Amino acid sequence: MSLPDTRLNRRFFLLAPLALAACGFEPVYGPGGTGTLLQGRVQVDAPDDQDSYILVRELEERLGRGGDNAAFALSTSIRTTVAQLAVDREGDTNRFNRIAVVDYALRNLETGSIVTSGQVENFVGYSATGTTIVTLAGAQDAQKRLMNIMADQIVTRLYAADLGG
Repeated sequence: MSLPDTRLNRRFFLLAPLALAACGFEPVYGPGGTGTLLQGRVQVDAPDDQDSYILVRELEERLGRGGDNAAFALSTSIRTTVAQLAVDREGDTNRFNRIAVVDYALRNLETGSIVTSGQVENFVGYSATGTTIVTLAGAQDAQKRLMNIMADQIVTRLYAADLGG
């Protein structure tokens, strides 16, 4: 596919960064960006079950471990449910959806105030048509995939937040 007016296209691509700068766009990992501000400075609350363990591991993989130089603390509260789908004539369930809702709050450790908070929600599905072992493996994989998705959503929201940094 060719673009008809190359002069107009060149102008657009040259002026696009100016338009982004004018609207307040700032690169996440640029100087003073949210990603730079959070990297290695967020202490995630300790996990207390399998879901929170996986979520904390995924969050620390994306944000780094806060350790001694932590400036923020991240609290999460996870609620999960399993919905039965595709029930056959005999009443056997052939497919499940695992649904999670995570409330999160990022606190400034110096002031104790909540900098940003919110809620993310998503689901994953898995099949129950194989043996018991296969179904169990599918359920465990779904749990890991769901917490991975939740971590991505939380980190995206944190990066988009105005942290005053």
